[in-house]
Amino acid sequence: MPESNPENAKIVAALTAAQMYYMQDLTMGAIASELSTSRSSVSRLLTFARESGLVDIQIRSPFDRGLKLEHAIHTRHRVVAHVVPMPESISDIDRLERVAMTAGRLLGRFIDSNMVVGVAWGSTLGAISRHLVKKPTHNSIVVQMNGAGNTQTTGIDYASEILHRFGEAFSAQVQQFPVPAFFDDPLTKEGLWRERSTRRLLDIQARMDVAVFGLGSPFAEVPSQVYIGGYLDAGDYRSLSADGVVGDIATVFYRGDGTFADIDLNARASGPNLERLRRVARRICVVSGVQKLPSLRGALAAGLITDLILDESLAAALARETALETRPSGAPRALR
Repeated sequence: MPESNPENAKIVAALTAAQMYYMQDLTMGAIASELSTSRSSVSRLLTFARESGLVDIQIRSPFDRGLKLEHAIHTRHRVVAHVVPMPESISDIDRLERVAMTAGRLLGRFIDSNMVVGVAWGSTLGAISRHLVKKPTHNSIVVQMNGAGNTQTTGIDYASEILHRFGEAFSAQVQQFPVPAFFDDPLTKEGLWRERSTRRLLDIQARMDVAVFGLGSPFAEVPSQVYIGGYLDAGDYRSLSADGVVGDIATVFYRGDGTFADIDLNARASGPNLERLRRVARRICVVSGVQKLPSLRGALAAGLITDLILDESLAAALARETALETRPSGAPRALR
């Protein structure tokens, strides 16, 4: 790697500063002296090293409440949970941003070369895409999991920005899925699904090694894009209510008990059949806000999640429900 390239020279300098700071316990002043630069320049190099993924900082505490919550969630739901600590008093907007930042820094652990990575668009994925840490891979594909068009917009600009950030972060080829989020007629969808150009995208989706998604919810304080972006009309809302829907993944809906097979609107949805999604080896769900507890409960009941990144308050609410479900018969109900 020629150091004469300005970008490579910056990487080498950041690595040198990071090794001195984190491995040799030198102060920023001492590093600045050795590198013949200023303390502020050393600070910028260390920040670059963290943000670019050259340095991965992990914190392990024997007193961490999050570890207990992660264990409780794994024991009950058989998913690997990553709990993001934060005070209960912060807004759901800030809560989403902190969870998205953590997710952006964790995803590199799950995504590698020669993988097909499915990405669902939405408020959560948009936030995650702004915090991705670069990890170059080769022969990788990022594919859009569901269409984004509606009667007001094609959705291409919105979805492509998210996909572009994922593709850039992982040096991956990007495959967009330029179809409506929902078709007016299921027969139109069936016809388009037989077209060779569409089949090519569906075949790529069928090879997904990793799927990354949030949970759409009609209950959330930070509204899910599908519920505020002009994708559903009054008749659709009545249909969802009649079917007992609590949430969606990639614009495919499910109930609180995890069932989804006979929900009418799913016949018009462009997202992946949830039976197919369950066959993806790693299914990473990123979710925040206690209002999404019904949506999360339903997705877990459906077996749609292998890895879960969530905020501490939501994790506590989920664990509290688990404790109530598993208490011995006749035992007093837990105080709230």
